[in-house]
This record gives sequence, structure tokens and C-alpha cells, in this order.
Amino acid sequence: MWFSYVGILLNAAVHRGIPHGTTGQESLSNYDEAARVYGLIPCYMRLQDLDPDNGQCSAYVLRDHAWTLVRMPIPRVIHNRAIYLDAGSRQKVEFLLRQGYVIFNAFNRYGKDEIHHLLKKDPLLAPHLPETQNATSSSITDMMRHYDDLVMKPCVGSVGRGIWRLRRAGAAWKLTYSPSGRSSGWKTVTLHQNQLPAMLRRRLARMPYLVQERIALAEYKDRPYDLRVSVQRGISGQWEITGLYAKAASSRTFVSNVAQGGRAFPAETVLAESLPGLAPDVVLTDVKQLALRIAARLELHLPWAADFGLDIGLSKTGKPYFIECNGRDQRYGFRKAGLNGLWKETYRKPMAYARYLLGD
Repeated sequence: MWFSYVGILLNAAVHRGIPHGTTGQESLSNYDEAARVYGLIPCYMRLQDLDPDNGQCSAYVLRDHAWTLVRMPIPRVIHNRAIYLDAGSRQKVEFLLRQGYVIFNAFNRYGKDEIHHLLKKDPLLAPHLPETQNATSSSITDMMRHYDDLVMKPCVGSVGRGIWRLRRAGAAWKLTYSPSGRSSGWKTVTLHQNQLPAMLRRRLARMPYLVQERIALAEYKDRPYDLRVSVQRGISGQWEITGLYAKAASSRTFVSNVAQGGRAFPAETVLAESLPGLAPDVVLTDVKQLALRIAARLELHLPWAADFGLDIGLSKTGKPYFIECNGRDQRYGFRKAGLNGLWKETYRKPMAYARYLLGD
């Protein structure tokens, strides 16, 4: 078999841990195993290791069971697993693309407001979107007149950090939030005369937020849950459902993210218990069709995308709702749900897509 190099861009912290085998939740062994199937040799690099002026890069390659830092030509197909927020990094990625290098998932951090507006334009997707507005004091007050349960999310953020919940409790409103932004230390305060507290107004002034109708989600063992759906391109170049699992919120909070204390379960187990009047396969078919349509819609505006982790909630009648799009799916939820085969598959799909892009 003819072997080709495929680049994998990593954040500095993950890259630094390669020689010591400490790469956090990123499984390089899964990449290596998958790459061999498709005649590929993965080489791991940071963006600063690429020198497009002379076409060279420095990268870690596994040779004789040891990680070796080598100087080599920049691979013409690169899978991006890093997040770049600064303008200089974005400009460098854009320059590499103009030079003819293929970087899939080149830009994988999307604003929640941007994604919502893109999806809302599709009349078939709009019914599956919670009512959403850009969060200001006036828009939140307006939403409080129409809904009894709201969530406020930072437009740019991940793993459930910075989310606030505002819900009616009788004649009063209660605000639940985590001062640290993490899974511990959640607090609930009662609004004075239903006026937004100063700490929330200050937060909105510092960074853009969305305010969103909170769907009354189906519950598993008295905990609300949603589904994480992995949608990826594979050997055909087309979007495919790699797999999905359920994420149930911890008893401490309303956030289902595994990084915030949520627990992962096989979806079929959760659906059979939480929606006993509905056939799990029928519900999952609806969810998968929605996920594929979302990916196809986003593709029109995000041409280098090849990997989405979609959060899709279910109402208590089984109707699917889009909640959030993750451009860099952490994948380890499959392993925590005991779905090791699907966990490995989430690594195989990008390597299959790299082979498709190489075309040789």
C-alpha cells in the first residue's frame, strides 16, 4: 500500500505532552490505528511549526514505537484539532489555504448567534430551533413575558461554561449560575421585583450572549438530557452519522455537558426509559435526519467543515430541537458511555476523509 502523510494540528498543550504520552482527552493511538487502515502516516504539529514560505514543517511522527520530531514537507492535507482565536493565526491558516494546502475543520469555533441565524433561514429547520434573541436587558425582559424558563449562553464558549438559567417560580423569578463557570458552586438567587441583577447586566456588557427559550426536555432518572450526535465526513466525502449518545445533567445543575458533571449513556437505553410510548428507532431516525440537514445547511457557509458535534434535545413528546453546534467535538463522551467502538470510529472518519481528499 502507498502511504501518504496527513497532518494533524494540535493545540500547544496537547502537542507538548506527546513525548510523555500525556495528551489529555485526545487519543493519538486512535489516530494512528485509523490512519494505517487508510494508508496514512499521521504527523502531529502546531500551527507555528508550519513554514509556508519554504513548504517545510516540524512534526512528531511515531517511528519504531517512539515519538520523533522531524523536519519534513508540509502535508498537503491537514486535519485541524486546534482552536485559533487570534487574528494572526487565522491569517496564517487562510494563507496556507490559498497556497493550495487542504485544511479541513480549518475554522472550528463558531458563534452560537451565527449558527442560529444560519439555521433559522431554513424553513424546515426553523421549527426545531428554540426561540432565541441576542441577550440585552430589554430582550431578556421581553422573553420573560413570553416564557417561564430561559437560558443565557455566551455566543462564544464551550463545555457549558458561563450558562445562566432564569426561571419563574410562582410570582418570582430565580437566576441560577456558577460564579466560577465550572460544574461546582452553583448558586440560585431570587430577583428583586423581577429586575435583572447588576451582576448579570455587567456580564452582558462585557461579552455577547444569547437568551433562549429553555425547552422542557425529556428526563432520564429525573434529570434532563440531550443527545450528542457526531456528524462527520468519511471516505465518500459526504456527511454521515458516526454515532450518538445521551448526556444527562448532574443532580447539581441543569447543564448536561459531560465536562460539567453530566453523565453519558447509550441513547437507546435512555430513550426506552424516558419516552416509553415511543419507539427508540423512530425517535433516533428523526434525530439523525435533523442532524444531517443541519450539517448540510452549515456546509453552505462553512466550506472547510468536516466534523460537527451537535447537541439535540428531545421534548417530552419526542420532538427533536437543535441546541448547540460544536466545531471541535471532544469525542470522549462515547468512551464514557461505554461505546468504545463508536469512540474509535470518530477518529477513523477524519482519517477516511483525509484519504478521500488525497485521492491517491
